[in-house]
Amino acid sequence: MSSNFDYAPLWPADLPPPAARWAGLAKYNFTGGNNDASEVPLDELIASANAVMKREGRSLATYGLANGPQGYQRLREFLVGKLKRDAGISCTADEILMTSGSLQALDLVNAVFLQRGDTVLYEQESYEGSINRMKRLGVNIVGIPLDRDGMRTDAVASALADLKRRGIRPKFIYTIPTVQNPTGTIMPEARRVELLRLSAEYGVPIFEDDCYADLIWNRQRPPAIYAMSRQGGVVHIGSFSKSVAPALRVGYIVAPWELMSRMLALKTDAGSGALEQMVLAEFCTPHFAEHVPELTAALRKKLDTLMEALNEQFGTAAEFDEPRGGIFLWVKLPDHVDTMKLYQSALDAGVAINPGPQWSTDAAYSKCRMRLCFASPSHDEIRKGVAVLAEVCSREFGVPTRSANIQRAR
Repeated sequence: MSSNFDYAPLWPADLPPPAARWAGLAKYNFTGGNNDASEVPLDELIASANAVMKREGRSLATYGLANGPQGYQRLREFLVGKLKRDAGISCTADEILMTSGSLQALDLVNAVFLQRGDTVLYEQESYEGSINRMKRLGVNIVGIPLDRDGMRTDAVASALADLKRRGIRPKFIYTIPTVQNPTGTIMPEARRVELLRLSAEYGVPIFEDDCYADLIWNRQRPPAIYAMSRQGGVVHIGSFSKSVAPALRVGYIVAPWELMSRMLALKTDAGSGALEQMVLAEFCTPHFAEHVPELTAALRKKLDTLMEALNEQFGTAAEFDEPRGGIFLWVKLPDHVDTMKLYQSALDAGVAINPGPQWSTDAAYSKCRMRLCFASPSHDEIRKGVAVLAEVCSREFGVPTRSANIQRAR
């Protein structure tokens, strides 16, 4: 239905551009944070939903299940044990706030700390959703380069010293230290110690995004930065999107009451989805520990298929470091390739990719880079999709000139 009413004069000046109408997923979809549909623990989730609804379903009549504004008590108690076991975090259920995915967690932390004109430190390559939020808020981002060990603390030290000379105190240092998005790196413990030292020296808190930390190939990780802090100054967020299912939209924040109370004052949604929390708590207690290794093994096989396909179709034209976990591969193409243009041409051919500039604070550096999600497509779709992508890239940019033992026309 169309309308003749003129809404435009009523819109605020900073309203984002209109969203495109949904047209379905691409045939070969390497975008987003979707996971492996075959690894969703469907039978266990169905059983969990039935069990918890029969036992506690009538509590849905009360906002927050009568568990208070921080979320379902049983799920928070599960997280207390999980965070201690996996990340070394010692906390209570009262220090955990359940959110509608990690995106709401981002919004709440941002709302507590930020106003227009503030400055934050970010990994140069980072989560698009987080970068876009900074831009919409009018916040200045100082990009910190990464290496194979994640955010470079020498660059953090230089940036903090420079900002202090100019009388600027950043509001926080945002980092994805454990399976970084999009690079897949893991920050070593020694570098985490140095980041905490810099945080204390300059009085700048650390905002730790741990959303991908469950998906590590060897199941070994350093303690969370939150766990290593001796004097606070760290906010920690996580999610069940990558470990169980993205569409459940359940995330969480770990923070001391001083911050928690401020975020609760801003969380005016009458509580995040209760049914999702109930089902997750019922599922996770008996099944989470065995489910995640199975999911991780399946994802590792898909990564191998993607790297093999890229090597076959692109040869040396596609450069990448093997990620240590997660669902993404960060790929560099030759310098003259513009992945923003490649994105549109590939989409026209049925292949969806994430162009690098959308995932970076430095558009020039990331111009020839792209992020590929390998979790959602099947092994066959990965192989066929990469082959189509190579054909498009060769036609548009002359790269690769040879792949799959085929000399490509120029």
